[in-house]
Amino acid sequence: MVHRLAFVALVLSAATACNGEEAASSQPAADAPTVPSVPAPTPSPSGTPVAGTPFARAVVADFDAPWAMTFLPDRRMLVTEKAGQMLLVSADGASRRTIATIPVSAAGQGGLMDVVIAPDFATSKRVYFSYSAVGTGGKGVVLARGTLSGAAGAEQLTGIETLYRASPQVDGDGHFSGRVAFSPDGQYLFFTAGDRQKFTPAQDKTGSLGKVLRLTPAGTAAPGNPLATQGFLPEVWSYGHRNLLGIAFDAQGNLWEQEMGPKGGDEVNLILPGRNYGWPNVSNGSNYDGTDIPDHAAGDGYEAPRVWWNPVISPGGLMIYSGDLFPQYKGDAFIGGLSSQSLVRVDLNGTNAAKGDQWSLGARIREVEQGPEGAIYVLEDGGDSQGRLLRLTPAA
Repeated sequence: MVHRLAFVALVLSAATACNGEEAASSQPAADAPTVPSVPAPTPSPSGTPVAGTPFARAVVADFDAPWAMTFLPDRRMLVTEKAGQMLLVSADGASRRTIATIPVSAAGQGGLMDVVIAPDFATSKRVYFSYSAVGTGGKGVVLARGTLSGAAGAEQLTGIETLYRASPQVDGDGHFSGRVAFSPDGQYLFFTAGDRQKFTPAQDKTGSLGKVLRLTPAGTAAPGNPLATQGFLPEVWSYGHRNLLGIAFDAQGNLWEQEMGPKGGDEVNLILPGRNYGWPNVSNGSNYDGTDIPDHAAGDGYEAPRVWWNPVISPGGLMIYSGDLFPQYKGDAFIGGLSSQSLVRVDLNGTNAAKGDQWSLGARIREVEQGPEGAIYVLEDGGDSQGRLLRLTPAA
């Protein structure tokens, strides 16, 4: 039964079925041209009010199928594009350069994915990123890093090295996950590996699929991980996950994660060491063919989500707000909604969470980040086409 359902899920998910996940796309040619340095729209100072929301919206730049972004200390941005381009973008969005082209497998949900800077970036200039690639026996998600080097205005990402490959490598083009977050003390790196639409690997001790991993900054298993003595890979921190597309620490040091459920059951989880989050044995959603999956229930041995949605929001990207522009939302989580075309707020209170607002933005939102000035930046998911970077500030 599990194998039959896995096949159904693969077919329907690839067709952007119930949860709004990306449709398959062909892999770009190996000699595909890099993105040229071209001007991008300059945002208006105040932005345009968005009806039904507390935000004014300004367009910062346009990209080709952007996936993730992060800010540098000087307010410039790194932006990843699905086809493999890593872009260095000016603070105002008016100019950008390709600083690396990564040889990704961009079919389906694959591509160049997350990007974060090292906690010691001011001295190390290291940049961490994830992507999907062909490996032995199939495809998988890869964690890598490079160094931003060169004279100002001419930097390139150099010394790129592979740190970690999720295992096993399998066929298919979905559920790579690939989100990255450093612990507040900077000692450890948390990395998400999706179940690759294969269901049962999320419960398999011998692989890293469907898991949150705790690594050293060099990509090795962090010492003291909780499940190694139970026969798991030594890098595994938690397991029983599906497609983990957001991970972030709050100001108290709690680790939060969001993931796409099946037909219903999108989740926000508080990630605790050694816990089993249940997939595919339990879920508050159902299989794509309509067959039931047992719901989370007290005493079932699985860690239940703190918040879940049915109908789904199709979460893409997670940020916990700490700025001053929106003091009423300080400490809350913000999630991009793909099929829901929305920005979703979750109230966080210690280790508890509750649904907050869901604002329609009229486009699939892949990524949410906080800017240095406290504005909220969102990347529209353009699929295989254009997607805008928007800056959200308080409406007048």
